[in-house]
Parts: sequence; C-alpha cells; structure tokens
Amino acid sequence: MFKAIGIILLIAFVAIQFFHPVKNIAATPSTQHISKLYAVPANVEQILVKACYDCHSNTTKYPWYSNIQPVDWWLNDHIKDGKRHLNFDEFTTYRVAKQYKKLEECIAEVKDGEMPLENYCYIHKNAVLTNSESETLFTWCDTIRDSIKAKYPADSLVLPKRIK
Repeated sequence: MFKAIGIILLIAFVAIQFFHPVKNIAATPSTQHISKLYAVPANVEQILVKACYDCHSNTTKYPWYSNIQPVDWWLNDHIKDGKRHLNFDEFTTYRVAKQYKKLEECIAEVKDGEMPLENYCYIHKNAVLTNSESETLFTWCDTIRDSIKAKYPADSLVLPKRIK
C-alpha cells in the first residue's frame, strides 16, 4: 500500500515539473521605470538591484531552485504579490499621491525590518542591507518625496479613502 502511494506521489511530482508559470522577465527595458521621472544615483540603483528588483520590478533574476515545482509556483505568487504592492518598472504610471505614499512605505518597511523579506535574505545573503545602505535608501526616498511635496499641492498627495 505505502509503495503504491509512494509511486503515485513520485509520478505526480515528476508530472508537475512540466508545468511552469510565465517567468517575470521583461523583453525590453521599461519606459515607466522610476528612473524616467526621478534621478536614481548609481549607489541607489545597486541597492535596488540587490534587495528590491527581484520582487518589485518586471525583471526577476531567478535562482536555480525556481526550476523545481512547486517552488516555481510559490515564487511566482510571491513575485506577483510584491509587484502588486510596488513595481519600480511601472512607478511613473502611479498617481502622484501613490508615488508619494509608496516612497514613504519603502522607508517604513526597511526601517521596520519588513523589507527585504527575511526568507529572501536567508537565501540571498547579499540582499541584506547595511545601515549605510538603508540610510542611503531613506535619503533618496525622502529627497524624491520632498521634490514631490514642493511641486504639487498638499491635497494632491493624499490617497482617497477606500469605500468598503
């Protein structure tokens, strides 16, 4: 009985290896990337590449284990969720209030240790931000927020409340 169950599970495991979600790899560079609207210094770009872009852009650098199901499905779901919250490749399509809020959330998430995710950093040791890198990111986000605040009226920086 156990042998039959084991064989069935093995066949199922092998069968699911043939079904993969579409990879999050953009064919061309984004025309709506945050850098098209705001200056992204090289040191900030390096921080974003190492700690953010895998889940918050349209181009993920997949690790070797992403070729194994069901891990690939889990990663795909995780990436979709990350992009739903913030996508640097589509940042310029956001309303000004949303841009302003997302930059505030970037600061808060990193300060609170929520980003990059702990389980991501466990495998990707280079994604762990140093205090200096965190401060660089905070300063950059604050600089953009200040420029937005100087350019737009205060009421345009508030997201409308959702009706439940």
